[in-house]
Amino acid sequence: MARYTGPVGKISRRLNLGITEKGQRILSRRSFQPGQHGPNAKRRKVSEYGLHLVEKQKARYMYGVLERQFRNTFDRARRMPGETGDNLFSLLERRLDNVVYRMGIATTRRQARQIVNHGHITVDGRKTDIPSFIVKVGETIAVRPESRRLTYFQNIGLPGGGSGSRVPAWISPEPTNLAARVVSLPTREDAEQGIRAQLIVEHYNR
Repeated sequence: MARYTGPVGKISRRLNLGITEKGQRILSRRSFQPGQHGPNAKRRKVSEYGLHLVEKQKARYMYGVLERQFRNTFDRARRMPGETGDNLFSLLERRLDNVVYRMGIATTRRQARQIVNHGHITVDGRKTDIPSFIVKVGETIAVRPESRRLTYFQNIGLPGGGSGSRVPAWISPEPTNLAARVVSLPTREDAEQGIRAQLIVEHYNR
């Protein structure tokens, strides 16, 4: 599956938002735009379309989703009952790679995606190696028994130990089993902040 593998610092500076912890560190040191004239360049006034596009790009890069996949996720969110923006972030949060990240098994979403791709994760006991798999309420995500013997997984101190952040309330961790259960749908407050969902909806509805 294709994914963005470019420099996160440059993207973070362009969008003025740290798309990863590393991107945030770079942005805090070099808050100006990337490029030869970045330190002296003023941020240009952005059109309405540009504002919409930037918000969409923020969500795409933060969750590590390419354009076509992001558009498909948006279309799915639009068909669901409720607010499209809230539905969109609920789907993004329930991607398997993001759930693994939120559990604390990985320090970044990139690493979580790799862990899923390598077949270390099960959903309700079934090996699942598709990072875009949408986890449902009631399903249990766990490290495969065969993988728990690996040094990396033996050194993880859940909950939230790998990612260094608190496990959100919609995930109920089982630290001794390197597992967690999705107990409710994530809300917009549970998702990444600093992204205006309504502008993403307007971008695709224009």
